[in-house]
Amino acid sequence: MIIYTHNDCLRKFNGDNHPERKERLESIIKSIKSSNLKVEFKDAPLADLETISLVHPKKHIEQIFSRIPKEGITGVEKEPYADTMLCPDSKNAILRSCGAGIAAADDLIEKNERVFCAVRPPGHHAETVRANGFCFINNIAVSARYLQKKYNVNKIAIIDFDVHHGNGTQEIFYKDHSVAYGSSHEFPLFPGTGAENETGVGNIFNATLKAGILSEDFIKIFDQKVLKPIDKFKPEVILISAGFDAHKRDPLANINLESKDFFKITKNIVDIANIHSKGRVLSFLEGGYDLQALSESTIEHLNALKSHI
Repeated sequence: MIIYTHNDCLRKFNGDNHPERKERLESIIKSIKSSNLKVEFKDAPLADLETISLVHPKKHIEQIFSRIPKEGITGVEKEPYADTMLCPDSKNAILRSCGAGIAAADDLIEKNERVFCAVRPPGHHAETVRANGFCFINNIAVSARYLQKKYNVNKIAIIDFDVHHGNGTQEIFYKDHSVAYGSSHEFPLFPGTGAENETGVGNIFNATLKAGILSEDFIKIFDQKVLKPIDKFKPEVILISAGFDAHKRDPLANINLESKDFFKITKNIVDIANIHSKGRVLSFLEGGYDLQALSESTIEHLNALKSHI
């Protein structure tokens, strides 16, 4: 298994006490290196604007970069609670996070290797022309479009088990028959989207979760409302938005998963990939804000992914 990451992703600073902090990535990398997982680390390359523009207009990305301060931090949202921040080192972190997914797509197809992108900032909240929820470029969406353009992949499934709904991913693919998007998320909760009646063109599958739900019920709902329709879709490739903030320790939500549950969740996804997708799974780090829970859950996730295609 290949893991893409880069030190530039550690340099993005969002302010003191911000939950999306470099220690998240540091704890994941440390845990992987101290585990018995056999992985190959690769440096995430810088994404190019041409590929990013498969999802986001170049003007939009250039506007984001034009707001990067020479010192300090600045927010990109107008809302009073805005916490999607830019710092002097943001550009390379943003481009590496997206570039990881592009390079990972090549490895997935050309080397038949499963890949995990251990990068930050995350991406699933980024809409076509709106950065929000700590996200600037929708990394997983860019990878999906890249797979379609370069490798003629006709049917892609994106499965998102981050506790927050991926409003950006849903918005990008809402009217696209070639991409299925399945999400399990606490509801109501930020960003407020993801109701079960939001179905796109029959390609959107939202599973809303009540605060306080326990592991057994979570997995039943996830299997029935997300995995079952994805199985029927028969994707050629599966991409995962792997957020680990549905863990009971996470401070930003109210779902009660254990670390070990992420092995079961991921294994069920891999089972579908083995049937329809030649085993091809590419995973992206999204949320997860308790360091212990994040590290443990990521290892469980990778253990379920680790077998060769």
